[in-house]
Amino acid sequence: MDEDKVFKALADATRRKLLDALYANNGQTLGQLCEHLDMARQSVTQHLGLLEAANLVSTVRRGREKLHFINPVPLHDVYERWVRKFEQQRLSLLHDLKNHLEGA
Repeated sequence: MDEDKVFKALADATRRKLLDALYANNGQTLGQLCEHLDMARQSVTQHLGLLEAANLVSTVRRGREKLHFINPVPLHDVYERWVRKFEQQRLSLLHDLKNHLEGA
């Protein structure tokens, strides 16, 4: 996984909106995704290209349509690498505090 590409893709609000739109309704066409944004199709296409380069979005051709699907694996990888380890310590501290307050 290229974490730099994932973080770059997630750094932009428009790309996060695209991911949110795909999360809500996976498998949308470019036209459907453009309905969620106030920008030209070419701009949306560029944002989708960065999401594809980060492997956050994959596409499937169905006839003349190109459907876009969210790929949660890179997000999960980032979570496991960067978020989970920080969460673990915090949760352990909260667990210890709960036990202390309950007199366990």
